[in-house]
Amino acid sequence: MIARKLRIHGTVQGVWFRDWAVRTARSLAIKGWVRNREDGTVEALAIGEPEAIERFTAACHEGSPKSRVERVDIEEAEAERLDGFELRATV
Repeated sequence: MIARKLRIHGTVQGVWFRDWAVRTARSLAIKGWVRNREDGTVEALAIGEPEAIERFTAACHEGSPKSRVERVDIEEAEAERLDGFELRATV
């Protein structure tokens, strides 16, 4: 298991990106969370098998149908003990 924190930049708020990310992560058996940030980005923590994290990361570069992803910053993260993948409040 690995953990990655992603920061997605572009037109990613108000375009169903977070709901799409929840569905995508759950379909890959990834645990973690996704939330909007006040600076207009979306942040996600993804915990899972390396191949699943790679697939999720690649999907985040594409984004939801209405989003326009400009870039995705990725960094290693500490794995949190979570039961699933959830939507969190804006920070």
